[in-house]
Amino acid sequence: MFQPFQPSFSTLFSLYNQNRVCGFLVVIPTAEAHGSCPVLECWFMKEKVSGGLSGGPNQDKSLLYVHKHADSHRAESHDAPLEVNPDRLYFVTDPAATLCHRSLNPRRGSSNKPMCEINPLHPQPSTLELAVPLTEPALSPIYLHADWLSTALQSFDKTMSISAITRAPTGTKEHDVILTLTTKTVLVQSRLGAPVLLDCSFWADPSSPLTGTGFAVEWRYQFRGDGRLVLAYDGKSDRLSHTGEEGATLDFEALHGRGNASLILQEAKVHHSGIYICSVYLPYLQAQVAMELQVVEPPSLSIHPSPLPLTAQGQTINIQCEASGFAPLSLDLHWEFKGADGNTKVLGSGSLSSHRQLWDGTYTQSSRLELDTADLGRAGEVACVGVHPGGTRRVSVEINLIGFSSPSIEDSMAMVGVALVLYGLIKLVSWSFSGSGNNKTSLHFPLWLLWCDHESFNVYEIRQRTSFVSSLTLFRIRRGSYATKGKMKHTWNL
Repeated sequence: MFQPFQPSFSTLFSLYNQNRVCGFLVVIPTAEAHGSCPVLECWFMKEKVSGGLSGGPNQDKSLLYVHKHADSHRAESHDAPLEVNPDRLYFVTDPAATLCHRSLNPRRGSSNKPMCEINPLHPQPSTLELAVPLTEPALSPIYLHADWLSTALQSFDKTMSISAITRAPTGTKEHDVILTLTTKTVLVQSRLGAPVLLDCSFWADPSSPLTGTGFAVEWRYQFRGDGRLVLAYDGKSDRLSHTGEEGATLDFEALHGRGNASLILQEAKVHHSGIYICSVYLPYLQAQVAMELQVVEPPSLSIHPSPLPLTAQGQTINIQCEASGFAPLSLDLHWEFKGADGNTKVLGSGSLSSHRQLWDGTYTQSSRLELDTADLGRAGEVACVGVHPGGTRRVSVEINLIGFSSPSIEDSMAMVGVALVLYGLIKLVSWSFSGSGNNKTSLHFPLWLLWCDHESFNVYEIRQRTSFVSSLTLFRIRRGSYATKGKMKHTWNL
């Protein structure tokens, strides 16, 4: 059962003609050989009658039998299905085989189907200043007196869009492709500052009298209702008639040699994101395809303060995460805590600030977290995570709680080493200034060595009696702080 599809943002076949309605297409593959042309089942969109209340879409199911050569058509051998009006059977000759592309021919039984619409076309001179010189007053209009169709297709994988204009002698169903316009970049994502290529290629029937007077190419940009002209090229006089975007250009050699009208943006910027419409003009004819460009730049994250200060268990820490330089606007900022046991706990998004736009069009946003350390365990890692269309970014900082964990073996060995060094220095000073004689005065005082047990915070005392020569001033006694067992007071340092 075929139902009309709802137009989507990425399926933009006719942006200027408001009387057109999108339709749904199903492909019925008739040949298994590689490169065979599919039979396309489309919706034929009837022209709306002016006046009265507009009802639902006025459309008929139709079939397109596509072949590369005209002699391949055998109209009498094709019977219309019951649900298809025989008047909606069309036999299309496509010498360039654009409509025979494999992306229009999905595998049998596939749920992914191409999309298509067929609209009747009435060729007329273009009013666009760029295309007016293409129409010569002496051109005979007899060729235009025929049945014309404009067909828009999108591949089943949504990677290619095609616009085709066909002509058939009046009263017949055997159409010849006159002009096709193709893009293979329906949706493009680019990093900020990278070069961008928006694909657009056309083919025109060299036997048609409409292809002898030149062509014109126009690129337009649309985003949220706003539009502008990006670039316009007059192929008849071989000149750029308008360049509205800095860094936008065409490959002119490929344009004239292969019909490659692709737009080149030398450096992607945030304001380049949007819909681009490639239009090709022949005398009395116009075809266009649309594509979407998304300039995506992931955020750069930083945590303040870093490193975190030492904190006693149970206290609250204020941490801020700054996300900057990202585009587009959508960003999910949240916090996570990874404990010493390896388990991860989501802490929420914290207090989020509003977005702020920077000079280059990118955005910045921050999140502030009040972290309660009561239930965090011994130690761990606090991470700020930013989920963005350009990728997920993460930055983390370690957190250490005072008075929660016992010292490690390495810490204990280091403290023992310090004690031994201090003891050796004491003995060395004692031996240097001790001796025999009557001119010596011995000064005995207790020297304290601190041994801190992280569990109980006890301070242990080591006493060493040391003699000093009273007449020497080489060493002076300076007053500082010292510790007695159980309480900090003062000490005397050498």
